[in-house]
Amino acid sequence: MTALVAAPMSAGGADANAPTDDLTQVELVWIEKRTEHWIRFGRDVGEQILDRRRRIVFFAPGAVFALVRWASNDYGTIFSRLDIVRAVRTGEAFQTHPTVMPGGAVLLRANGWPDVERVLQIIDAIEAAGIDPVDAAPDHWRHVHNRLAAGETPRAYTLARHRAFGMRREIGV
Repeated sequence: MTALVAAPMSAGGADANAPTDDLTQVELVWIEKRTEHWIRFGRDVGEQILDRRRRIVFFAPGAVFALVRWASNDYGTIFSRLDIVRAVRTGEAFQTHPTVMPGGAVLLRANGWPDVERVLQIIDAIEAAGIDPVDAAPDHWRHVHNRLAAGETPRAYTLARHRAFGMRREIGV
């Protein structure tokens, strides 16, 4: 078994050498132009390097991250998927998810390159507004998922919406 490798301190200040029992593990693979799994956003608390092509990143309970998975063959892209997932606490209900152990609360799922590209644009727009997508309201990600599934355009996540979410969180609603 490979030891947990210390990564730089995350923005949340969590220690990369923290016990992994309650951490969500995400296996990332990078085989150039064949299979690529990467984190688009999220604050990991450490990583374990398995080999040149694989590593595991760890997320604390409650952390939100975006996992992009892509695969191709000799004829082009065969699979594109983006999931925005919240790491769960021990004993909390969760959905199983490939490469995520034990699983997580899936806030958004986009399948196929057109939907994945649209979600990446939405993430870019949130960042352009000066908001870290990690801190965006989980309800917004669910809203985006539902609107895309219905073939509709999601509402923009604005600074005003973000402030309202922050106030609701402060008072515990």
